[in-house]
Amino acid sequence: MRARITGVAAYLPERTVTSAEAEASVGPYRPHPTIIERMTGIRRRHVMRDDQQASDLAVEAAAKLLADAGAEPELLIFGSASQDLIEPATAHIVAAKLGLDCPVFDVKNACNSFLNAMQVADALIRTGQYRRVLVCSGETPSRATRWEVRDRAQFVDAFAGYTLSDGGAAMLLEAAPDGGLFEFAFDAVSAAWQVGTLPGGGSMHPRDPEHSYFSGDGRRLKDAFLGKGPELWLDALDRHGLTWEDFAVVLVHQVTLPYLEILRAVLGIPADRLVVTLPEHGNIASASMPLQLATAVAEGRLSPGDKVAFVGLAGGVSLGAAFAEWS
Repeated sequence: MRARITGVAAYLPERTVTSAEAEASVGPYRPHPTIIERMTGIRRRHVMRDDQQASDLAVEAAAKLLADAGAEPELLIFGSASQDLIEPATAHIVAAKLGLDCPVFDVKNACNSFLNAMQVADALIRTGQYRRVLVCSGETPSRATRWEVRDRAQFVDAFAGYTLSDGGAAMLLEAAPDGGLFEFAFDAVSAAWQVGTLPGGGSMHPRDPEHSYFSGDGRRLKDAFLGKGPELWLDALDRHGLTWEDFAVVLVHQVTLPYLEILRAVLGIPADRLVVTLPEHGNIASASMPLQLATAVAEGRLSPGDKVAFVGLAGGVSLGAAFAEWS
């Protein structure tokens, strides 16, 4: 028994902020004009309303998906870097808003949270514990972006936050005798965990507002990804005798366009297999790859039997891969 993807949906808040508008919001230090778009390739990002929470973004995507599915899930997994509260699990809040009565839990692993939630759902379906699992995410990084910046050093440290965007995603996985997900592979470079952090809210910094913003070193993150990632992803291909040309689409977590091109070239992914959402939608953390999948479906780029690849990158540092057959 395998887990087959039977539906995917994404939700993007209506409000958008251009990179020029983002630069104008930074102060008292003033960054060089156009630096954000030049360095990232991002033209605009989505920002949720003040009255929305991470759970609301997940609910917007999941409600569309469940309306089309016509059946309720037996399990709900909230896989997201964001959360409404420390306690309880945000999955409870999502389920309550959707009116669902089923077991729930959260999976959290930075930008690989959704991919890891898919992995858990697949394992539970393969072992016969559930036949229909809803995986959803609500990412709200706009609330952790630093706008009050005193100098260039602090701007560089906060720069990753200016790539980030809000959004929700949902995927329905159902038991099937064939097709579906057929590969998961993960690895980590945990010694590099300090390279990118959002320190506030945990036991280290429970109440310090100064630690409530993203902090990171993009160059060191890139080096960690490239140091161990290619072997993981290429080995996954070799296990199945596949090349990237065998996939209709290759969904890569997108941080900046320059880095996406470096990774594409290193791995040898044909450019026409990518689903590039970053320029108009920004980096939506763990919702990035399901957004790409929903975009590919909407554009008619997938037919039954086509293969789909997921290439995951996340802070921690975490690396992931998944392959699926579309149905």
